[in-house]
Amino acid sequence: MSIQVTNISKTYGTQKALNNVSFEVGSNEIVGLLGPNGAGKSTMMKILTCYIPPTLGHAKVSGFDIHDQTIEVRKQIGYLPEHNPLYLDMYVKEFLEFVGGIYKIKNINSRVKEMINLTGLQIEQNKKIGALSKGYRQRVGLAQAMIHDPKVLIMDEPTTGLDPNQLEEIRELIISLGKQKTVMLSTHIMQEVEAVCKRVIIINKGEIVANDETSNLRKNSTRQIVTVEFDNEISIEKLKTIPKIDTVKNLNGNTWQLISSFTDDVRKEVFDFAVANKLSVLTLNKEEQRMEDVFKELTKN
Repeated sequence: MSIQVTNISKTYGTQKALNNVSFEVGSNEIVGLLGPNGAGKSTMMKILTCYIPPTLGHAKVSGFDIHDQTIEVRKQIGYLPEHNPLYLDMYVKEFLEFVGGIYKIKNINSRVKEMINLTGLQIEQNKKIGALSKGYRQRVGLAQAMIHDPKVLIMDEPTTGLDPNQLEEIRELIISLGKQKTVMLSTHIMQEVEAVCKRVIIINKGEIVANDETSNLRKNSTRQIVTVEFDNEISIEKLKTIPKIDTVKNLNGNTWQLISSFTDDVRKEVFDFAVANKLSVLTLNKEEQRMEDVFKELTKN
């Protein structure tokens, strides 16, 4: 396993940021670490990267212990924190050469050129970092995280500030990197999770509430959304009498959205209701659950 976390807890005074968290991440796997603001995601990443120690528990990265082998752990990891720390007075190419020098990289010029091409910084490489847009600064952060060719990439909100075109390019880059490296990323963009991550770990209030493949989480969600169009008008009060339906919303005309918290397929109840009320069903669709819906369901109070 590239990452092994065992019973990690982190306490700040009387506040428990993480409570007995355990999980594993395999080699060449892209995993999303999700959760509401303040759930403990960034704290977990800082512990794995040896920026802060845990209060209790153990973790290993590529077999190296975060307590006793911190230097070796840091060699294995490329880290892009949420607030991307850069030297704004340095030029892009100069900064990457500086970071590469810290890692004592051989053939530093060719490696810097490779990172500039990989992250799409060619036209900006001779500018000062302070003159770059937020999106290009994020690319510089990605380049410095990867310059020493780490086995594990940990990225906190890696696509913050990118426009739609840049977003697609960075997503493709992350997917490509996931074929050769272990990638853990935190994000609030659920479309990004569905596009990039095969598995997600969801933390809420310092505890893991889900650890599974995205497809399984969507499939096992207890929330169903059904859209139905009838041939005639029907009152919302009548629709609320359909068994197992919790919420009814009119989309337009005779088209309705029906939401159920039951796991059983409710479409049979909708058909039975239509027959009983002498209605014809023109369309009936059961929506596949989105990660956004699963996330809300697992992290609501």
